[in-house]
Amino acid sequence: MRRLRPCEGSALRIEAYFQELRGRIEADPLVASFNVAYDRRSTHEGFVYGELHFVDGSVLHVREYVDVETSVERLMYVYQYLDVAGAFVFRYDNTGHHKKLKLATYPHHKHDGREENIVAAVPTLGLTSVLEEIEQSIQLE
Repeated sequence: MRRLRPCEGSALRIEAYFQELRGRIEADPLVASFNVAYDRRSTHEGFVYGELHFVDGSVLHVREYVDVETSVERLMYVYQYLDVAGAFVFRYDNTGHHKKLKLATYPHHKHDGREENIVAAVPTLGLTSVLEEIEQSIQLE
């Protein structure tokens, strides 16, 4: 899968980032439909939010606020995945709660399987990585 990254030698503008996300979502054969909004806040900052519906009936809710001036920096993100019955599967976020857990990746974390099961998550995680994780779970069924 293609990774999202700034153009070599130049800053990525927010419109280019939005276009890369659109392309990634539209090219995913397991995404049956989607409703995603792209809100430009400046030449390098923007807010992405919406949901992706997969061929198996599961849904991913997406919210991210990014700054792409020097690299793709997700200032705020939430990726919440629900199964076909609407039951919680996982959520990645960087909300500053769970400090007491002393995760090495704080504030980046994953609620895995249930809200109370909180584990460390890769700080550079983005929509592409989340889609790859979902694709693996759909293909295994």
